Amino acid sequence: MSTAKKTFKRVTVKSLLEMKQQAEKISMLTSYDFTMAQLVDKAGVDVILVGDSASNVFAGHETTLPITLDQMIYHASSVVRGVSRALIVVDIPFGSYQSDSKEALRSAIRIMKESGAHAVKIEGGEEIKDSLKRILGAGIPVMGHLGLTPQSIYQFGSYNVRAKEDAEAEKLISDALLLEKLGCFAIVLEKVPAALAKKVANQLQIPIIGIGAGNGVDGQVLVVNDMLGMSTEFSPRFLRRYLNLDEQINGALEKYVSDVKSKDFPNENEQY
Repeated sequence: MSTAKKTFKRVTVKSLLEMKQQAEKISMLTSYDFTMAQLVDKAGVDVILVGDSASNVFAGHETTLPITLDQMIYHASSVVRGVSRALIVVDIPFGSYQSDSKEALRSAIRIMKESGAHAVKIEGGEEIKDSLKRILGAGIPVMGHLGLTPQSIYQFGSYNVRAKEDAEAEKLISDALLLEKLGCFAIVLEKVPAALAKKVANQLQIPIIGIGAGNGVDGQVLVVNDMLGMSTEFSPRFLRRYLNLDEQINGALEKYVSDVKSKDFPNENEQY
């Protein structure tokens, strides 16, 4: 039996376009720290998203809004040091691009320069056109994000499926076409009807990566903590858990406490 290690080529923005052209699905997961990034990269995941979802799963906030640009750069830098082949994309957090296009460019430059990441992701369509033009004009690769955009949660009022009505669906298609025209290399579609997401994927040349957007898109993204079952509190319809780490980790921690209390740890082989 062969013991050769799997080898993967470095994933680039161009790689993703080629994958779409060859009908190869794109895998994408979040990571927020060095250790998890190493594991995700080693598994062959194509894209690692340093998501502003770190605000929820890493810091315990109810929304993505509190996380700062400095904190995103810290997480991104940690991820970059653990990755040798995946494409690393970093969310531009709320409050770091809304004021004007110059602020948006400054934030994107800081992320790229200080973290070493390969691209940024930004939420919105027509309303952020000027910011997208500036960032893309500076040579920074941009991934778009449409549908449910968590930074606008208080405007939406809920995390329900978006673009179910005709007018909103038409705007989403229009925004997606605009993002492609401006030069975005891919778009995340979050919590939109599967038929609509498939329609967008078929109309655009760039990859469409879905989360709660069905199987007709060009790839899928999940929050790594969710798909590993590190918490059982978040259970949306689109989430598939591949492990139940919440139960396994709790069991290991309880066993450690028990072993310490009973003086079973450390034993003779675990001391000097």
